Amino acid sequence: MDSSSRLWTRMVPIFLVYILFSSEFGFLQFGTSLGINYGQVANNLPTPTQALSLLTSLKVTKTRIYDTNPQVLTAFANSGIEITVTVPNDQIALMTNPSQALQWISTNVKTYFPATRITGITVGNEIDTTEDETLKENLVPAMASMHAALVQLGLDSYIYISTATSLGALETSFPPSMGSFKPELVPQMSQYLNFLAQTKAPFWINAYPYFAYKDDPTRVELNYVLLNPNNGMVDPYTHLHYDNMLYAQVDAVIFAMARLGYGGIPVHVSETGWPSKGDTNEIGATIDNARVYNRNLLVRQLRSEGTPLRPNLKLEVYLFALFNEDLKPGPTSERNYGLFRPDGTMAYNLGLTSLSSTSTASISLTSSASSETKMGFGSLRNLILVCALIFHALRR
Repeated sequence: MDSSSRLWTRMVPIFLVYILFSSEFGFLQFGTSLGINYGQVANNLPTPTQALSLLTSLKVTKTRIYDTNPQVLTAFANSGIEITVTVPNDQIALMTNPSQALQWISTNVKTYFPATRITGITVGNEIDTTEDETLKENLVPAMASMHAALVQLGLDSYIYISTATSLGALETSFPPSMGSFKPELVPQMSQYLNFLAQTKAPFWINAYPYFAYKDDPTRVELNYVLLNPNNGMVDPYTHLHYDNMLYAQVDAVIFAMARLGYGGIPVHVSETGWPSKGDTNEIGATIDNARVYNRNLLVRQLRSEGTPLRPNLKLEVYLFALFNEDLKPGPTSERNYGLFRPDGTMAYNLGLTSLSSTSTASISLTSSASSETKMGFGSLRNLILVCALIFHALRR
């Protein structure tokens, strides 16, 4: 590689940093509290009313379900908890038909809104991992039809539409500044990102550092994935320091979007968690690791932390999951992500009671700083950082 090529390799991530840092997209409009995914693939769960009582006692203000269960939507009415509903993968093709999309939203959303605070609709889950090309092609048209239905019903200013994407959609995730999507996904991803930009909706990513550790425990440092104190890593191009894998994964997604021209779209973590039990080959799936990961994540949420690339914008995270789900297929770990057992007792002592005991230390703590203050200070600091990075690159 000649000198000019080497300089370009160093400069591309830096120019992306400038674009990302200087964007003034509405990052804070979707709220700032932690959410918990409320899965129901089980035959022994508490009633929706009991689940609501549990969430309320923990001062959780956001949850996500994987369907439009009428019992859940009815039970959550007038609770104040924001809820995101889901269009199952097998219904996406129907949603490409505008009349079907209008009927779906009228039945499953408008019926319960606004008493039930439905704030988002995820169209499918991890469509990027499917081998069904028709399903992938139908995703954005279905989202467009559903958004048009929201507009027709006057709900588009209250409810956004997105989908949950797997981290597997990335071709490169390390270092974060080299994040890029798989080439075969770029055409659909570009359409999807354009839809999000036009409708001001967030990009949702399912990010599980646990899988990285399970697949390569000899090379991936456990403390790094558990958000414990560690030396971390420094991105060689941006010189940003990462002390945990989750934040690195999120920033890799932001850089991947920037490479397609959409660096201003906010990224939210739609799922993350750690299993408390697994099969013999599922290294790291233990109660101790689950406790440490989830508690460390909660503590960071209480601090209103952002990622190194977006330090002044609190990362919105949805923990997976509220309950262990005994009917989920797959390895043992799939049935053991819950913070609670079906009988309502904690799967392990996470310290949630102490975290939710006061208004200044609760799971749903929101930032007290105004967006203007955050953005003002951040813009100056980011400008200084960008200048320093460019100067450093040119000297090398």
